[in-house]
Amino acid sequence: MRDFAISENQRVQAQLDRLGALSLPQGRLGLDTVREICARLGNPQRRLPPVFHVAGTNGKGSTCAYLRAILEAQGLVVHTATKPHLVRYNERIRIAGKLISDESLADFLERVLDAAADLGPSFFEVTTIATFLAFAETPADACVIETGLGGRLDATNVLENPAVCGIATLGIDHESFLLVPEEGTPAEPLARIAFEKASIAKPGAPLVVQSYAASPLASVLATASHIGAPVHLRGRDWWAEVGEAIHYRDAHGTLELPLPSLVGAHQADNAALAVAMLRHQSVVPVTSEAMAKGIRAAHWPARLQRLGPGPLSALAGDRTVWLDGGHNPDAGQAIARHFADSPPLHLVMGMLTSKDPSAILRPLEGRLASVSIVPAPGHEAHTPEDFAPFTSLRVHSFANVAEALAALPPEGDVLIAGSLYLAGDVLKRNDEAPD
Repeated sequence: MRDFAISENQRVQAQLDRLGALSLPQGRLGLDTVREICARLGNPQRRLPPVFHVAGTNGKGSTCAYLRAILEAQGLVVHTATKPHLVRYNERIRIAGKLISDESLADFLERVLDAAADLGPSFFEVTTIATFLAFAETPADACVIETGLGGRLDATNVLENPAVCGIATLGIDHESFLLVPEEGTPAEPLARIAFEKASIAKPGAPLVVQSYAASPLASVLATASHIGAPVHLRGRDWWAEVGEAIHYRDAHGTLELPLPSLVGAHQADNAALAVAMLRHQSVVPVTSEAMAKGIRAAHWPARLQRLGPGPLSALAGDRTVWLDGGHNPDAGQAIARHFADSPPLHLVMGMLTSKDPSAILRPLEGRLASVSIVPAPGHEAHTPEDFAPFTSLRVHSFANVAEALAALPPEGDVLIAGSLYLAGDVLKRNDEAPD
């Protein structure tokens, strides 16, 4: 299974091949290896511009997109680290607003892999430290960094003295990693997820969070209190009401902000979190004008993205083709809310065997005209028989998205969903790779 794109650059590919041979040694958890590699490389995590660190189950990538767009609207130079990539590995590391070049990427990966050769690092540990090196060695005004898996044991959590930390929505995902029984952690699943995410908090640094149910909220507050991080909670310390605009207020005053260009009602909540993070830190000044401009400008691919003209979308004729890489219950609910008043959709779906097909199918029950199943390229995917129990429609099987689109009836829009790996393949084949 390859979690990284094939590169046309031979130097990059040589390092990606080295990355592909890595795996997390069985039983090894913690940040000691990351800290040791960082120390060997001069501790780049201590030499970063002001850091905006974001965790969450859903919405953290979009929140990072809003933070980046707002900071850039302020005229600032911004480094951004997000994951996963969709088409090219370079998407994970954005230097001063641009995807890292192949030459720089090959250099940074090689330096980290060479320094860590005797330590058995993981794919994600190497990726994170290469990102820190790139950010530390190129001047900028701010860094926006998204966590990977969880937060407490995520490689990004060796960061020190962030300007602000934020937590987006919380939900159950990656259960095999985040819900492994461990002494001293919450037993209730969502409270455990909250504990893992809130553990990115740092002493004295503001932790800005959405509103949550009682159990996960108690876990967030207890975790932050133990660490010594002041919490700024939606509904207690900041408010955002969404209508024809975002009506935001906190102790600093009120703002009237535009709705995002990104599709989906939940995107206003993600934008509001980004605004709250900016308002509750004091390191990087940002005006309300930049916030409004950035909210309108933010772009985040494969999240209720409307495909543009291209070789793949042309197979669907004049109909609209939507693309979403969501694969958990919260993502399914967000998709269903967006299409609540739409005519029945044709769903083209591919999903990894580690995910639950009902997460997408159940929220869309009664809103679908057809269900077509395709593989998730390069990964073990569910078979059509796995989807049948969760829909009353006949499930059709196709070798790829192109075949599925070409076989659809002449009417009705299309939603391609279920996997970010599938989404990346769709963008590549439609000539819409992120840049």
